[in-house]
Amino acid sequence: MLRLEGVEAGHGALSVLRGIDIEVAAGEVVALLGSNGAGKTTTMNAISGVVPLWGGSVTFDGHRVDGLHPSAIVKRRLVQCAEGRQLFPGLTVQDNLKLGSYVCNLSRAALRTEMERIYDLFPVLRERRQQLAGTMSGGQQQMLAIGRALMAQPLLLMMDEPSLGLAPLLVGQLFELIARINGLGTTILLVEQNAVASLKIAHRAYILESGRIALTGPARDMIHDPRVREVYLGL
Repeated sequence: MLRLEGVEAGHGALSVLRGIDIEVAAGEVVALLGSNGAGKTTTMNAISGVVPLWGGSVTFDGHRVDGLHPSAIVKRRLVQCAEGRQLFPGLTVQDNLKLGSYVCNLSRAALRTEMERIYDLFPVLRERRQQLAGTMSGGQQQMLAIGRALMAQPLLLMMDEPSLGLAPLLVGQLFELIARINGLGTTILLVEQNAVASLKIAHRAYILESGRIALTGPARDMIHDPRVREVYLGL
């Protein structure tokens, strides 16, 4: 479904990604792991069209998407749930969700159907649909951020550090939710500092090191590999 081939990208004159190759098959959860500064968020932003490629290509659902405007990429149903939630704090839960479907041009009936789907997945959002997003707890805001991304009806959802800043109890619930979203048919590319939790729900994983893919393989193998646990997972 998603293929990165020889992707190079950076910020200003700083090279961050140095020829990375990544594949995500339909129906998978693929974890992208690595230390701070390894290039994980830059990879996400390069796929989304937020960061331009210096070289290589990004192919989604059989079509090249590198060079497209970010909104055009969302229209193709490749959607990113950004790090830090990036909500509109002065808008209600309901209005934040509606904005998630903005580029999809849904009819009123389709919009209502999608809203109900999200409310079924996150009942707390239905209860708080008229509450301002900025007044919600961190866990509720993360649910809203994911719900807003799902409003764009993604075939592939990219999630960047979804557990950041959450209490340990909520982190467990979040990963259960991610597995459930995948079980309902959404392919997921997951960037996470919580490597162990990510590997428990992922099918495969890539480990980034200084802008290069250092290791790739089945998640179940990585989580039990002593070298991986010591060198890359800090266990």
